[in-house]
Amino acid sequence: MVIKEIKIYKYSIPMHPFTIATGTMYFAQNILIKIFTDSSVVGIGECSAFPMIVGETQNTCYEMAKDFATLWIGKDALDIASRLNDLHSFAARNSTIKSAFDMALYDIAAKNAGQPLYQFLGGQKKEMLSDITVGIGTPEIMAEQAKAFVDNGAGILKIKLGKDVVTDVERIQAIRKSVGSKIKIRIDANQGWHFEDAKKALLQLGLYDIEFCEQPMHSNNDALLPELLSVSPIKIMADESVYDHHDAFRLISNNACHYINIKFAKSGGIFEALKIIEVAKKHDIKCMMGGMLESRFALTAFAHFAAANQQIIFFDMDTCMLGHKIDPVMGGVSYNGYNVQLSNGIGIGSDVQESFLEGCEMVTI
Repeated sequence: MVIKEIKIYKYSIPMHPFTIATGTMYFAQNILIKIFTDSSVVGIGECSAFPMIVGETQNTCYEMAKDFATLWIGKDALDIASRLNDLHSFAARNSTIKSAFDMALYDIAAKNAGQPLYQFLGGQKKEMLSDITVGIGTPEIMAEQAKAFVDNGAGILKIKLGKDVVTDVERIQAIRKSVGSKIKIRIDANQGWHFEDAKKALLQLGLYDIEFCEQPMHSNNDALLPELLSVSPIKIMADESVYDHHDAFRLISNNACHYINIKFAKSGGIFEALKIIEVAKKHDIKCMMGGMLESRFALTAFAHFAAANQQIIFFDMDTCMLGHKIDPVMGGVSYNGYNVQLSNGIGIGSDVQESFLEGCEMVTI
């Protein structure tokens, strides 16, 4: 199945401001690509640039996508390993934009097989209860937002922290008081604490029944994670410290994490994410399916991947509920409360309204 043409879109989605320890996002800096083959099969992929974490912007992704697309014209879309090797040989890193190309190839492969992506990957539907994220604000505002989510049916809250320890503890105190003891609370410092602050924070927050803490320190401090794990009453999930399966093996071998958060924007897509799963499975490390600020299209791909891998037991798939002002996606996953539900569509089983894409900057290769 030969690749004939690739369309690349600056797929920007306006948002209400969303703040984490590393900064504030005002719109989702996404890229959408469509790969046209010499058959009737079209593959679609999406990525979301989060420059404060992965180091790519929408503009860098867009420009790199032009070069990547040129590499694939006239080549076999079903030879996924070779096509991804084309990208890796041309440019190191750039995992975010690579993930959109990877996603589109898997969409083509599953469509060619006449299967939903989760089935193509060897999985089956399962219950996927997502958390919902509370961005950083004052303790009072965060507590109000957390209570509103719970009143709306949320059972799991993910709380963004990573500022000063005293206020971070006050944030959790206020939220726990607001939502009660039965609601699960996860915290995510997004690399915001230094080692001593991380110890202080985790020791104090251990009083509030926290399920786990994502990425308490910068990845530069990975060597200190074993010591942190030895004193923390809260389990630690690696996020920004794990991009690929080599990172996963390094952290697991050093007893530096309890769990791993998988995001396509870090791994470069499904192909590498499957390798992370294999490492985690070998060492009995459970994983979470996460994302950046993707639309419901990429979220659908995440849900397919999560359904196909039993090692994934945590679901942070609230990406398009985090203040997206519009939803231009057709088909794909739906929410039953905070349960993410897959359809039986072939491939990823979703698309984006052409009327929306007509308003996006685009280029055809």
